[in-house]
Order: sequence, then C-alpha cells, then structure tokens
Amino acid sequence: GVTTVYVTHDQVEAMTMGHRVAVLSNGKLQQCASPRELYDNPVNQFVAGFIGSPAMNLQTAPLTDGGATLAGTVIPLAAPVRAAAARDQLSEIVLGIRPEHLHLATDGRYPDTAGQDGAGAGAGAAELTGEVLLVEELGADALLHVRLAGGDPVVTRAEGRKPPAPGVRVTFRVDPADVFAFHPVTGARLAG
Repeated sequence: GVTTVYVTHDQVEAMTMGHRVAVLSNGKLQQCASPRELYDNPVNQFVAGFIGSPAMNLQTAPLTDGGATLAGTVIPLAAPVRAAAARDQLSEIVLGIRPEHLHLATDGRYPDTAGQDGAGAGAGAAELTGEVLLVEELGADALLHVRLAGGDPVVTRAEGRKPPAPGVRVTFRVDPADVFAFHPVTGARLAG
C-alpha cells in the first residue's frame, strides 16, 4: 500500500513494475499512463518508438486518397487521421507499425490473428512484400529484418521454429487498425 516512485531506463522494469509509467525525453514529460495505455495509445512518435521491444517500425510515407503509400502499397487510414492530415496540409506522414503487427504469410496464408480465419488478408488489410536481410533467432520467436519493396528495412516478429532464410521474399498482412500515424514535423499522433 506504499506509493513508490521508481526511476529506470529499463522499459521492461518500468512496464512490469509500474501501475502508471511516466515517459520523459530531454527532461520533458511525454506521456504518463498505464503500461497498456502507453503501448496501445502513444501520444507521439517518441513514446511509440520507445515503448515496445523491438521498437515500432517508423517509416515516412506520402499521402494518397484514402491512405498512405508504403512500399508501393496503399495503407488505408482512418477518416479522423486523414482529416487531421488535411487540416495540417500534410503531403506525408510517419507510419508506425509494431513488429508483432506485421503478420507473415506462409504458403499464401496468414496465421490466425485478431479473429481472422487465417485464409488471407482481412477486410481492408494491406499486403507488403520484401526480402529478408537478417534473421535473429530467439527460440520461440525470430526477429526478421526485411527490406520492403522500394523501401527501408523493417523488423517483424515471426514464429521461431522455421523462420524464412535471408534472401527469401516474404509477404505480410497489415491491419489498418494496427497502424499509427504521426505528424512528420512535430511527432504528435494524428487523430481527429
């Protein structure tokens, strides 16, 4: 029943021990919330990139009708995000996708995730392709470093027993509900 303030640079300690976590950058409070709220609803690009291991993939992407283009694929954006980008007269945004939200296709199918039947991309989902550059085998999981078609590398989490080898082309499903959008200058999360 004793209130304790614990200071750490180790996010695993903070997320597992804290009921409320304050994220600071250069001595300024960025966000103070429960660990789950920090993970699910980061207020800016700094918090999004700091919370989670491995870090969220952050990629600058030009805006198009209905979404943003990443690796030649239009990622649908929610109406409030599109409205915020239009209000700020943005031509590009920073997209954020957590490694665990890039769902690897195996033999044209996707693992059963978020209530999907596993038989392909869900409604509104986008597909990204790329080449595996590096595989970090961690036992139950593997981290794949993948260069997206025409883009920068991203990191994704995959099943560790049979990860794709370097040089292999892979496809991912991205659910628009799992995509974050940030202002390219201020870093603030875009929302209505």
